[in-house]
Amino acid sequence: MQFLDASAPDTLVEPLMPLMHTVRIVIADEQPIFRDGLRCLLETAPTLRIVGEASRVEEAAALVRDLVPDILILSVTSSGRFSFESLERMADLGVPVRTILLTGSVDSPEVMTAAIQLGACGVVPKHSGAHVLFNSIESVMAGNYWVGHECVSNVAASMKELEATSRRTKKFGLTRRELEILRSVLQGETNKEIGRRVSISANTVKRHLSHIFDKVGASNRVELARFATHHQLLDRI
Repeated sequence: MQFLDASAPDTLVEPLMPLMHTVRIVIADEQPIFRDGLRCLLETAPTLRIVGEASRVEEAAALVRDLVPDILILSVTSSGRFSFESLERMADLGVPVRTILLTGSVDSPEVMTAAIQLGACGVVPKHSGAHVLFNSIESVMAGNYWVGHECVSNVAASMKELEATSRRTKKFGLTRRELEILRSVLQGETNKEIGRRVSISANTVKRHLSHIFDKVGASNRVELARFATHHQLLDRI
């Protein structure tokens, strides 16, 4: 985790967006070379100031909590785990940071909907030109959503989809932790593997599973998987 020198001089490059005040940004990505490249790009705009960089979820959360930046830029990894765990952590912090996800694609409604549900304000493809990223920052700073290459109206449709999903999961009374464990079960993880990943004991995982079985009426993992698939419990979650 790095706290960057806020007194560093601005570059002489003309800004690519008409922001009139300094926007403080934290970058979070597992790869140092990606963070370095993104920082160099963003610092070509005098109105943007990189105040911190993080390589882990805990670091990103600490930086957002301590620095209260305007923007958090999260890079989606191939697994998606880094970014979505970070979004969940930001939601728990309750800090009013505007989060932009850099992803390989925005074609998947699951990615876009889950990101918005967890508080992201923007989803930008990594193959976009630099102007798209700058424009997305300007847009979310103005209080809008940005998906793909522009502000789009289907964000509203995505939110309706989220509401439907929320109603579906609430119907069975599953908590966020139970949904997380359910997802891990469907991925074939054992109780010990789940516990190690989320930092709880295998016995605690077993108790969570028992509660899940009771709520949905399943008696084993196979029945649970069939039930979850049929009711689309994890779709767009």
